[in-house]
Amino acid sequence: MFGFGKKSDEKAAASAGWLERLQQGLGKTRTRLGERLGSLFSPGRRLDETFYEELETVLLSADVGVAATGHLLDALRTRARRERYSEAEQLRAGLRETMLELLRGVAQPLDTAGHRPFVIMLAGVNGAGKTTSIGKLAHHFQAQGKSVLLAAGDTFRAAAREQLAAWGERNNVAVIAQATGDAAAVIYDAIKAAQARGTDIVLADTAGRLPTQLHLMEEIRKVKRVIDKAMPGAPHEVLLVLDANTGQNALAQLAAFDSAIGVTGLALTKLDGTAKGGVIGAIAHSRTGGKAVPVRFIGIGEGMEDLRPFVAEDFVAALLDT
Repeated sequence: MFGFGKKSDEKAAASAGWLERLQQGLGKTRTRLGERLGSLFSPGRRLDETFYEELETVLLSADVGVAATGHLLDALRTRARRERYSEAEQLRAGLRETMLELLRGVAQPLDTAGHRPFVIMLAGVNGAGKTTSIGKLAHHFQAQGKSVLLAAGDTFRAAAREQLAAWGERNNVAVIAQATGDAAAVIYDAIKAAQARGTDIVLADTAGRLPTQLHLMEEIRKVKRVIDKAMPGAPHEVLLVLDANTGQNALAQLAAFDSAIGVTGLALTKLDGTAKGGVIGAIAHSRTGGKAVPVRFIGIGEGMEDLRPFVAEDFVAALLDT
């Protein structure tokens, strides 16, 4: 009985520690929103059209995006009419709840239980933080007791292979790499090695590319086809890594990569480096290929523990609760 209580206390402490780090990581966005929302929702402020116009400006400045901002404002207007609010302060909780409702739609944790190995193909533009994210994901899955193998599929850059090898050494996991050769061949070999070894997770790196580089987008399609040949039905997750600093351009990247390889999940990195963390709201409201793409992970720092599964409640609490 006492053992269960101790584990519960440790879990609560870990959760509180993450929330504190998340609040710190979102500091730039939090400060921008907090200062301006504090003024908007001040006691005695009338709930009029000027209020809604100023709130729209605040949300857009945090990169929530035009469509998602319009959605939030419509929901808040409806709530104010229904509850017969007359003062802005009465709507403060409504903003939190409406944003939470929006983000819950994409807060879907990645379930790797259905396949062994579970193959995760990572993609993204140059500099998004893809290779670093692979290292952190390896740590995340190892903490769950899973075995991991890394595939150094970015064969364009020797530095990428070296970086992935360093992460492999740091996590004490095997890395399949080749000094030359194409990405598809490297990842094919990695999957076969994982099958032979009974490995739980394969994290497959690919070269960073811009959506406008049509020959490279065709190559990444080839990589996905070869993965399916190595293990029919794989990759089981196509994880697109997005840099939060790119703002609304993240939506264009998502649309382009989804069209090429069918994105099934997102990892949003570098939220600590931008004042525009509201881009998650824009992503949550977007419908790429007619669907909302789940945000699997968010990153707010350089530490091993700073890439975590996206939890809508934690994110909104870190962003809006002061």
